[in-house]
Amino acid sequence: MHNLIDELVHLLDLERLDDNLFRGDSRDVGGKSVFGGQVVAQALVAAQRTVDSSRLCHSLHAYFLRPGDMKVPIIYEVDRQRDGGSFTMRRVVAIQRGQPIFNLAASFHAHEPGAEHQDVTMPEVASYETLLSETQLKQKAVQFVPEKFREVFLRPSPIELRPVRPTNPFNPPRVDPNKNVWLKADGQLPDDAALHQALLAYASDFHLLGTCMLPHAMSFFQPHVHSASLDHTIWFHDTFRMDEWLLYSMHSPWAKNGRGLNHGKVFTRDGKLIASTVQEGLIRNKQMTPQ
Repeated sequence: MHNLIDELVHLLDLERLDDNLFRGDSRDVGGKSVFGGQVVAQALVAAQRTVDSSRLCHSLHAYFLRPGDMKVPIIYEVDRQRDGGSFTMRRVVAIQRGQPIFNLAASFHAHEPGAEHQDVTMPEVASYETLLSETQLKQKAVQFVPEKFREVFLRPSPIELRPVRPTNPFNPPRVDPNKNVWLKADGQLPDDAALHQALLAYASDFHLLGTCMLPHAMSFFQPHVHSASLDHTIWFHDTFRMDEWLLYSMHSPWAKNGRGLNHGKVFTRDGKLIASTVQEGLIRNKQMTPQ
């Protein structure tokens, strides 16, 4: 595997402290606190480690309670809530300095035959082959970044992202609340369906919250914008590979009261819907917020 994706896989390979207790470290992706996708993915891994491998996660629902400190290990405590004939339920609490920073509920289900339909089609967008990667786009915009932050800003990602409609994050235009991003792990991965789920959980936090900012000409890189993920939900519909290109199609149906709602759908290249996401986030314009 490529070094970057190897590092991410290692980051998700939690240290087991006890039957239901795990410990993980953090990686700086450029934010002030632990990247939300990392905590979602690590919590999912902690739950997976207590579930029979024949059962994969079909849904997870999570809340971000406090910002995570990148300098402090995160303890993941798993509550084995139910082991049923068809479904397994786990609750995970992420803890730093004795306080919960995040909690997750995840349900697992073994494959079984049943009714099938897909009443949604993948949007017709430009192919990943014709698009610049996010790393290449950042190199074009690096002159807008203070020199002391440039190393982190240009740091390559283990997940390659190729936005279909890139905008200037430092001076974004007002556009409709829709976003499409091709994504893929930057390297070959083993045949481990649970690992591929954890890596998609990690990647699903990229770009999702920013979708509700699009109609308001807001972005994470503006000093007057304060944003944070409040919750995160994923439904896994089918198996997939993170080392093959996937299209993450996002839409924001609503924003008000300092919050924005975002929906996402993940498709394989041939149009199969393999996951759906929903996230509500805080999007405050400090220039409009009463002091």
